[in-house]
Amino acid sequence: MENEKTEYDLEKIYDYEEYPDKVSGRCDNCGNALFKSSVHNYVFVRECRQCGMKKRI
Repeated sequence: MENEKTEYDLEKIYDYEEYPDKVSGRCDNCGNALFKSSVHNYVFVRECRQCGMKKRI
């Protein structure tokens, strides 16, 4: 366990089923709990307000 921090591509939208939250309700990348939410074509996307990581819920 040399490097526990995983590098995430912040341009990519991750799928929640493949990458569930490590800590429920917190960003996997920075640990922030505040998100911006949007819905497009019946797809809910959650974006971290601090680092911009996106997940398709």
